[in-house]
Amino acid sequence: MTAMGAAIGAAMGGLAGSMKQFAEAAAGGKFAVSPEGGDALLKAIRDMARWVDDNTQLASYLARQQPLGSSHGAEAMKPYLVEVATDQQGFMPQLKGFRDTLADAEQGIMAAMANYDNTDAGAERTFRAE
Repeated sequence: MTAMGAAIGAAMGGLAGSMKQFAEAAAGGKFAVSPEGGDALLKAIRDMARWVDDNTQLASYLARQQPLGSSHGAEAMKPYLVEVATDQQGFMPQLKGFRDTLADAEQGIMAAMANYDNTDAGAERTFRAE
């Protein structure tokens, strides 16, 4: 594991935790998002998820040993590059983790949109003339 890999892993772990907290806060009614704002956020999240899904196949190329040549340096780098792509802090596991955080973010936005509808309906009942 490299220092950079550890830093990326820590950052992605923090992002995953933040998205889980975000979804839990929305589910708990702690904030609301308007339909217009929520739709824009959902579009961005879904576009990014689609990009990750579309490129995961291409990124799997990184998990194979690359044809770098037969020099001593190339032979030393071949297994290292595979490790950087696939170990616990590697690119491939981090990309999968990022995809999971997008699902959490989508869930949070949908809950926040429901909160907005509930808040709006509650306010309407409060101020409705009887």
